[in-house]
Amino acid sequence: MHYLKREQSVYSFNKDHKPVLHIQSGENVLFQTFDCFTNQIQSDEHLITTIDFSKVNPATGPVYIEGASPGQTLKVEIHDIKVRNWGVISTLPEIGVLIHRAETKTKIVKVENDIKIHFNDDISFNAKPMIGVIGCAPASEEVPCGLPGDHGGNIDNHVITKGSKVYLPINVEGALFGLGDIHASMGDGEICGTGVEIAGEVETTISTLPNTKINRPIVETKDDWYTIASHTDTNRAIQIACEDMQDLLVDKWNLSHTDAYLLMSVAGDVQMCQCCKPSPVDVIARFRMPKLENMPRLID
Repeated sequence: MHYLKREQSVYSFNKDHKPVLHIQSGENVLFQTFDCFTNQIQSDEHLITTIDFSKVNPATGPVYIEGASPGQTLKVEIHDIKVRNWGVISTLPEIGVLIHRAETKTKIVKVENDIKIHFNDDISFNAKPMIGVIGCAPASEEVPCGLPGDHGGNIDNHVITKGSKVYLPINVEGALFGLGDIHASMGDGEICGTGVEIAGEVETTISTLPNTKINRPIVETKDDWYTIASHTDTNRAIQIACEDMQDLLVDKWNLSHTDAYLLMSVAGDVQMCQCCKPSPVDVIARFRMPKLENMPRLID
């Protein structure tokens, strides 16, 4: 098991970043992470308006995978996510669908044994630790870790959790993979701009799929497949995620484009990952397709 400390972090996905670790395909890596604020917020009195925004959404890495080449796919198996015993929820000025009805506020919440979040003395709910930032370096210009893209990045998707497999397009030699921005919990849409932001550790196995090519991130869970897309226009983000799923069903399940479309409408779901940021920042959508009985896998 390789181990990366949270201090081995970057704030963008960039083909020119120097790797902090070289591994072979199929090896295990344990990533220690900061929270999305690089641990700058420590109490309710620390408002988001006081932090250094050049130090947000760090990704631990990058990791160079020997033999990984453009046109291949990176497979990241999430075996476990452990989090610290407290997290941060915050509003952000000019971000969030209800910001016109809210004040700037920081709320520190207790997280009990990775399984229970105490919002206040009366309200608690189950934790579901997840990864917000995960991706490989893009082939062109760098992308800040706070933004999503076809390479992955800040795709803020609560299905990226323990037991999930994340598939990412490899754009540069070695892939240059990183992850961070752990949430103890996050709702679909992340409507106030934050989940329960928290530091943690993520146990992974990282492998290359030399004969598989994808254009954008795909997530596999025990019961479902998800295609993920981002765009400045909400409808276009949804459309791209649906197009990606349609293409998979045509290729793997031997359906026509029309029959795939019909099946998706009656058996699948359009879901939002993140929709809290003002235009022209991208929104992130996903399409869920259940694993149907006797049907082939969508990613080999």
